[in-house]
Amino acid sequence: MNQNQDRILSASRRTDIPAFYMDWFMEHIKLGFFNVKNPFTKTIKKIDVSNDSIHSIVFWSKNYDAFIKAKAGEKLIQLGFNIFLNFTINSESHLLEPNLPLLKKRLEQLNRLVCLFGPEKISWRFDPICFYKTSPDSPIKNNFSDFPDIVQKITELGIKKCVTSFFDNYKKIQTRLKWINKKKLSSIFFIDPSLDKKIKVIHRMETHLANAGLTLNLCCEKEVFSNLGPHTRVLENSCIDGHLLKTLFGGNPEIKKDYGQRSKLGCQCTKSIDIGSYADHPCFHNCLFCYANPHIDTTLKNSLRFNEN
Repeated sequence: MNQNQDRILSASRRTDIPAFYMDWFMEHIKLGFFNVKNPFTKTIKKIDVSNDSIHSIVFWSKNYDAFIKAKAGEKLIQLGFNIFLNFTINSESHLLEPNLPLLKKRLEQLNRLVCLFGPEKISWRFDPICFYKTSPDSPIKNNFSDFPDIVQKITELGIKKCVTSFFDNYKKIQTRLKWINKKKLSSIFFIDPSLDKKIKVIHRMETHLANAGLTLNLCCEKEVFSNLGPHTRVLENSCIDGHLLKTLFGGNPEIKKDYGQRSKLGCQCTKSIDIGSYADHPCFHNCLFCYANPHIDTTLKNSLRFNEN
């Protein structure tokens, strides 16, 4: 790899490329370029991705099954690319994340990825933390049911941190929930806890993770982080971390802060080029809290499993 080049690819904050678009991704790797559409201006920019122009590729996914079966990671490494994997593994919930594999299957994927690439090249995300009701008068629920079991498996595999944030009620989420309620597919009301409640939740997570030898990192939770107190071991996270990528792979990756992300909310990410598209690469997981996709896909066989059973 050319040590003078420092581009980092993000694949992708905007969709789940490892789950749904690896054929497309690998084809463009072979072509040596991606045509990337700006989500705001809609302008298209050609991005050179010959392996001597890219320091590393950071993947984001909730389901690495297709990635593993295609041996995509091994092929990319053979082509001279460095890879890092962000893997979101939450508690099993057919209501919140209706189209994901069972938790057992996702943990099996994680085990395989650790065997292939090592725990240091994988980041576990328990994200987002959700509080919700299924009717106006029902008790408040959360998505922590499988958290202890996931922590145990993460610890066994040698991964050293957990990345988390709280649910944000984006406009796209409001659009999705209105559609679901109109179609009477389900009933859910997300709750935004008070700052005090959030701090208590984070301290409990911090303690549980510390007892297992893990640290807790917050993604874009500046207010919460600044109110945790002087003795906290919680850190602000860089989901794309140029310093870490340099430590792992050497070379000269980009280490400038990415002010195009949510820096005002505490984002610490390094500058990268995201090659995904909200419009052209819809995600079919149908997660109710997803900021990327305002619509629910109704074409998949298991698309509307919006229940908690």
